[in-house]
Amino acid sequence: MEVETYFSAQGALAQGLPDFRSRPSQVEMAQAVSQALQERSSLVVEAGTGTGKTFAYLVPALLSGGRIILSTGTKTLQDQLFKRDIPILRRLLKLPISVALLKGRANYLCQYHLDLTLRQGLLFDREEVAHLQQVAAFAQRTQTGDIAELAEVPEQATLWRKVTSTRENCLGQECQHYADCFVLAARKQALQADLVVINHHLFFADVLLRDEGAGELLPRSHGVIFDEAHQLPVIATHFFGRSLSTLSVMEMIRALKELLPTLEIEKDALLQEALKLEQTLAPLRASLSLHEGRLSLDQVRQEPTFAASWQIFAQQLEKFYQFLGVHGERAEALQEISLLAQEFWNQAHIWEAEEKQEVVRWVECFPQTLHFNATPLSMGEILGAQWQDPERAWIFTSATLSVRGDFSHFQEAMGLAQARTLCWDSPFDYPRQALLYVPRDLPLPQMREHTTALMSCARPLLEASQGRAFLLFTTHRALQEAERILLSWKKEGHWAFPLLVQGTRSRNDLLEQFRHKKHAVLLGTASFWEGVDIKGEALSVVIIDKLPFAPPDDPVEAARIQAMTRSGRNGFMEYQLPRAILLLKQGAGRLIRDEQDRGVLMIGDRRLLEKSYGSRIWRSLPPMTRTTEGSVAAEFFTRCAKSPVVQGGDE
Repeated sequence: MEVETYFSAQGALAQGLPDFRSRPSQVEMAQAVSQALQERSSLVVEAGTGTGKTFAYLVPALLSGGRIILSTGTKTLQDQLFKRDIPILRRLLKLPISVALLKGRANYLCQYHLDLTLRQGLLFDREEVAHLQQVAAFAQRTQTGDIAELAEVPEQATLWRKVTSTRENCLGQECQHYADCFVLAARKQALQADLVVINHHLFFADVLLRDEGAGELLPRSHGVIFDEAHQLPVIATHFFGRSLSTLSVMEMIRALKELLPTLEIEKDALLQEALKLEQTLAPLRASLSLHEGRLSLDQVRQEPTFAASWQIFAQQLEKFYQFLGVHGERAEALQEISLLAQEFWNQAHIWEAEEKQEVVRWVECFPQTLHFNATPLSMGEILGAQWQDPERAWIFTSATLSVRGDFSHFQEAMGLAQARTLCWDSPFDYPRQALLYVPRDLPLPQMREHTTALMSCARPLLEASQGRAFLLFTTHRALQEAERILLSWKKEGHWAFPLLVQGTRSRNDLLEQFRHKKHAVLLGTASFWEGVDIKGEALSVVIIDKLPFAPPDDPVEAARIQAMTRSGRNGFMEYQLPRAILLLKQGAGRLIRDEQDRGVLMIGDRRLLEKSYGSRIWRSLPPMTRTTEGSVAAEFFTRCAKSPVVQGGDE
C-alpha cells in the first residue's frame, strides 16, 4: 500500500482521528520521506507550522520495514513521540513495530552511585536529603531507571549528579550492579527495536565513540530522521569542540574533600595537592579583567598576568592528576576523581597546545569562573563524512532550515551539499491571522535607551491584548531592564497583568503558569525562542526586542567571518544574515500555532525598514500583514474575525 493512502480522506488516520484532515503538503512530505528511506538517500525538508510534519515522517518510518533511528532536539519531544505520537500511529496502522526510547547515561539512575551516596551521606542540605530519600524509593519501583519518571525531584537538582554515572566514572563490568544496569538495559532494548527514539546529543556521542574506536551506543540502522534539525550545527559544534571549566575543577576538589574523611588511607599529602590546585583558581580568574563575556585568544594573551597564572594552574593540575594516579589505587572511591582529573588535564593540554588554523580558542568569563574552549571553525567537513554511508538514509526536518527556500546555509554547516531539499510553507492564513508591527521611531538597538523606548512603544499593544504576550530578548541585560520597567508599572498601579520571568522558575513551570493565568506576560531569552507550543488566546502577542545577530565581537563568529573574508566570500550575507533570519523565524514561530490563532508580532528593530537587507528578512517570515503604526497594531484585536478550528491530528 502506498504511503499516501494512509493520509487520504478514507485512510487510517482519518478513520481513527476525529480532527484529522488530509493536507497536500503533508502527503507530499510523507512521499518524499518514504522515497528517501527506500533509496537510502539524503533529504532536507522545511515544513512550516501546521504542515503536520511529525506524522509525515513517522508514517513512512513505521512502514519502511527497516530499523529507523529518530533523533529529536529535546527530551520533551523525545518523550512526546515515544509516549503519545508513535503509540497512536502504531494502533491506527496496526503494525507490530517494536519501539525503544534511549537517552544519554546521565538520564538513568545508577545503582552503584546511589548506594555510594547513601553510604557516605555527604549531602549539602535538607533538600538534598529529602531528594535522596525520594530517589531511593524510586529505585525500588522503577522498571527503566529513567529519572524523568520522578517528577518530584527537579531536573536541575544537584543530587542527580551523585546518583547517575558518566562515561568516565562508570565501573563497567566490574560493577556489582552490572547485570541490573538501567543504561545497559535501555541499550539492549534499542539494539532489538525496529524504531529507536533518541536525541541529538546522544547521536553525536555515538559518533564520537565510533570515531575514537571506543565502541558504540546506537544500533546500525537503515535510516536516521532528525526532527528539530536546525539545532544540529550548534550541538555538533559543542560535541566536536573541547571545554574546560574552572568551576568543574572546583567541584572535583570539593568532592575529594567530602570523600577523604571516609577513606582509610594517608590523606594529608593528597589534601595538600588538592589545596594547591584550589589556590591557583582565584588568581587565574583574576588574571582576566573582563567581568562577564567572551574573549578571543588574542585578547586573552594581552592580559599581563594571564600567561603566568595559566602556567601555574596547568602545572598544578598535572601534578594533582599524577599524584592521584599513583595513590588513588588504594581507594576505589578515588578512581572516579582520578579519571576526572585526567580528563581535565587532557582538556587543559589541548587548549594550551592547539595551534590548528581550523580551531578557534577562546575564553568565556563569568563572575566567579572561566570556561576555556577550543571550537572547530567549520563543521561541514567533519560532519560531511558522516552522511556518506550508502546503506543509510539521512532525513533532516524542521520548520526553520531555509531562507526563502534557500538551504545553502544549513547545507554548508552540515556538509550536505548533495542532499535533496524540499520546502512547504505553513498552510495558515497569515495575512488574516497575524500582523507584523515594526515601529519606525525606536532608537537603534545598540543605543542604551533602546529597551526603555521599546517597552514604552509596546505598552499600548500589551494593554490592547490584555497581556497574553511573550517578550523575547536577545540578551539577559535587556530582559532584566524590561523586568524593572514592568515592575515599576506595577508599583505605580498601572499594570495588573501577571509577570513571569525566565530564571525565577523552571522553564516548564513558567510555561504551565502562562497557560493557566490567561493574561500573563512572559519575559524570556534563547530557550523560549523555540520549542514552545501554546495555542489559542493565551498567547496573542510576541515581541522580539531586536534582530538576533550574534555579537560582532564573539570570538567564534568573528573567526568564521574572517575565514570567509580570506576566501573572498561575504561573511555578513552568507553567514551572519542567514543565521539571524533562521533564529528570527524560530522566535516568530511561537505566535501562530493553530488555524484559529490570531496575533501580533512586534519586532523592535528599525533596521528592518531602513537597511537594504531588511526586506530579505521580513520576506523570509510568514506573509503577515505589515504595519509601522502602533494604533493599527493595538486595534488588531478588535478587528480580527473568528473562524472555526480545523485540526490536523499531530500538531
